[in-house]
Amino acid sequence: MVFRSTDAPAEDGLSYWAECLGRACAPARLSSDRAHDFRATKRVLALGAMSMWSGTVEQLTLRRTSNLIRRSDPEQHHLLLIVEGTGVGTWDDHEAVYRPSDLLINDSSKPWGIRTTGSPVVTVGLEIPKTLLPLPRGTADRTIARPISAREGMGALLAQFLTQLSTDTTAYEPSDGPRLGTVLIDLVAALFAHTFETDKALSTDTHRRTLTLRIKHFIQQHLHDPHLTPADIAAAHHISLSYLHRLFQYEEATVAAWIRLQRLEAARRNLTDPALHSTPIHAIAARWGFTHAADFSRAFRTAYGLPPRDYRRQALQS
Repeated sequence: MVFRSTDAPAEDGLSYWAECLGRACAPARLSSDRAHDFRATKRVLALGAMSMWSGTVEQLTLRRTSNLIRRSDPEQHHLLLIVEGTGVGTWDDHEAVYRPSDLLINDSSKPWGIRTTGSPVVTVGLEIPKTLLPLPRGTADRTIARPISAREGMGALLAQFLTQLSTDTTAYEPSDGPRLGTVLIDLVAALFAHTFETDKALSTDTHRRTLTLRIKHFIQQHLHDPHLTPADIAAAHHISLSYLHRLFQYEEATVAAWIRLQRLEAARRNLTDPALHSTPIHAIAARWGFTHAADFSRAFRTAYGLPPRDYRRQALQS
């Protein structure tokens, strides 16, 4: 679903936007310095029982009051990634400033206020039913009124996933929605646990899936290293080599095969990039960790049905 304030007459844009937010998130009172010419857009993706959205908004103040909570409470956690602009959140006597690459955690059951101080403000958000978060009661509440960094660690991993998904969904089918939602819930749960060092609060399955995601992210960041081995990966994550292999028993490929598949896919993307048409194939192979051109050619042909040279020629001519 896509909501645009411009779908209503200019004088009704703000009230129309309040109605849209009430349907997509939770009812709130809105005001703006630009009420006469208010502009905002929001794109909502359904991911099973939860939803994700990306949006851009002009100067805006939102207040979720006790009266609104009594009238309607979806019992959700709101998670917001600030991409551009700044905002100030208020809860009772607490106030916090949020800047780009900060994560804001909110609760539909608690009164709060948020005002943007930059224009426009670009955000990516999640609406997660509280029943889906496998954490002890009260753990998520401790994140409110506290900016969480998305520049490193679990915050960065979550932000990367949110940004990628909000930028391009063409590779996914509608049936992928619930699976993507499961990944996001695990990442949010792990973020909460990591923030307060309550990793033991995670269920066994959530801990396993989250650790696997962290490992895959690490592999993606080190594909260029031809000496990357499962032993290196296990050591970097403070786990045994045998446990690493057990984690990948739940995946579609072994850890070594997954590394090779990711390298081949990265090389394939480079081979089909017109901007890299003059880059030698052996250089692209070396960029992604293949030290022997012949080994790369054989692996590529097995994976994609054509030698790299022929695959590149067909792709660039189409």
